[in-house]
Amino acid sequence: MTNKHGFFHTLAALVQRIEDYILVSLLLVMITMAVFQIFLRNFFDSGIVWGDSLVRVLVLWIGLIGAMVASRTDNHISIDILSRYLPSQIKRFTTLFTHVFTAVVTALMAWFSLSFVQMEMNDKLIAFANVPAWVCEMIIPIAFVVICIRYTLFSINSLVQLLPKKP
Repeated sequence: MTNKHGFFHTLAALVQRIEDYILVSLLLVMITMAVFQIFLRNFFDSGIVWGDSLVRVLVLWIGLIGAMVASRTDNHISIDILSRYLPSQIKRFTTLFTHVFTAVVTALMAWFSLSFVQMEMNDKLIAFANVPAWVCEMIIPIAFVVICIRYTLFSINSLVQLLPKKP
């Protein structure tokens, strides 16, 4: 049993490192491109034609990967004024409800965003520099699937905590 736990812990740590690396790399690329565009415009009255489009796509990717990173520790923005004053037993139920609700909503978002990406793929639209729009938008269903999986696991964990303990 320890080996399985160790394997999953190692796998989770690897996934977290990959997410962090991708997030930092994209942020550096975005900042570099934006600064380079400003430099080109101010000193050479020109710029990279697709540079602004790339920065917009990177903002989308950084935002969604940031949401994935926030979801791994259940740190999404939430309104929890009521839960602060609830007894711990009731708070466990509200936590379970919140996790299940989040998993369902993100599953729906993943489904509909995948349909959107498929429509974009069929339309063969180009985002910038011969990069298809669907490639730029593929992060949307991926992020929602990852968040859905994490909140499904949080839901299972919350449910297990509500079950009576064996003596």
